[in-house]
Amino acid sequence: MAMTKADIVEALYEKVGFSKKEAADLVELVFDTLKGTLAKGQKIKISGFGNFVVREKRSRVGRNPQTGESIKISARKVLTFRPSQVLRTDVNTSLEGKPIDPNSLHHEDEDDDDNSDE
Repeated sequence: MAMTKADIVEALYEKVGFSKKEAADLVELVFDTLKGTLAKGQKIKISGFGNFVVREKRSRVGRNPQTGESIKISARKVLTFRPSQVLRTDVNTSLEGKPIDPNSLHHEDEDDDDNSDE
């Protein structure tokens, strides 16, 4: 089952104690900020979670798989997400059937595997 925006609002409402309207407004604000940043072509780096990056793809020649005919694939921007090592470890641990220790989710000085400063 997928988690929806409404599920995030509900979790914020239950865990933090905001009203549902305040929780919904906060979630909308966060997503609008993320979308606006990505629309400007800027990178989003969330420590312990991962990086969202807008990349440019050049135009290239492809083939129609049904006819074999060459077609031009236009240049475009694509959004990529690269999870941090912390997130990968936590997901893999939970997939192995081992419970995740909530205390291990807060890594103070650990950054994701992208060593660039920007």
